[in-house]
Amino acid sequence: MATTTSITTTYAGEFAGKYISAALLAGNTIANGGLTVRPNVKFKEVVKRMELDGIVKNGSCDFADTSTLTLTERILQPEEFQVNLELCKKDFRSDWEAIQMGYSAFDSLPSSFQDYLISYVAAKVAQKNEQNIWGGTDATDGEFDGFSTLLAADAALPAANEVSGTTVTAGNVVEELGKVADAIPSALYGREDLHIYVSQHIFRAYKRALGGFQSNVGAAGFQDRGNNQDINIQYYDGIKIFMANGLADNVMIATTKDNLFFGTGLTSDANEVKILDMAELDGSQNVRVIMRFLAGVQYGVVEDIVTYGITNSAN
Repeated sequence: MATTTSITTTYAGEFAGKYISAALLAGNTIANGGLTVRPNVKFKEVVKRMELDGIVKNGSCDFADTSTLTLTERILQPEEFQVNLELCKKDFRSDWEAIQMGYSAFDSLPSSFQDYLISYVAAKVAQKNEQNIWGGTDATDGEFDGFSTLLAADAALPAANEVSGTTVTAGNVVEELGKVADAIPSALYGREDLHIYVSQHIFRAYKRALGGFQSNVGAAGFQDRGNNQDINIQYYDGIKIFMANGLADNVMIATTKDNLFFGTGLTSDANEVKILDMAELDGSQNVRVIMRFLAGVQYGVVEDIVTYGITNSAN
């Protein structure tokens, strides 16, 4: 009797880490180095902040410890999430005939199919994770509080750092970016890792403006080439521009990369991906995908953040 093929696999440990890494780290913010990733956070991680006042004093013969050291902290606490999917092999049949999925009604599950399936699901998880980083809301199932949500509720955010937003277009994007640049604290200006994080909507508007659709750029646009070019946007007034796909339209955040943290238990043994072919269990053509992972964000010093288009309800 021929051997019946039934694939039920459990990926754990290092192999699981690769797939979960694809899911969590493929969003453009993390993949392009837009913030600081803190792996192996099993439960909580403390982000400490140290402040010294009056550190320099007039000289004297005596030792006078008159400065005040203040230590505060913010908590980076990733939340646990899961993916439970049940997909029918029949829906993928036309795509997988070329790799010998089989023409029979009783499909077997090729080993490459499970790789394809995980890659597909990981891309969807990465997209959701990117959205969560910037605009997630903990009250919504499958989300954690993103930076926009945290900043909107932080009473310590200085009023001078809150720039009112408007609908950004190619006609006003240069002016609106200027408002954000002007609000950046002088202590941050000139820092190598200072970024203005912009939504994809604003990034597109800026690229079009540089192509000649902004009156003060000139009708011929950047390098007198109009919009018949792929403008490699890197800076605004010497400040790095970062397109964050997860930011909502008409929203910008300016701060340093080392002030934004993403926490995950990426390499812990709790990370697990399971692919279950249900054919031998219930006779169906279903495949189940099971994932569990940790994810969350936090910032360090709120006074070092400028917001645009985020309404702060706390002050």
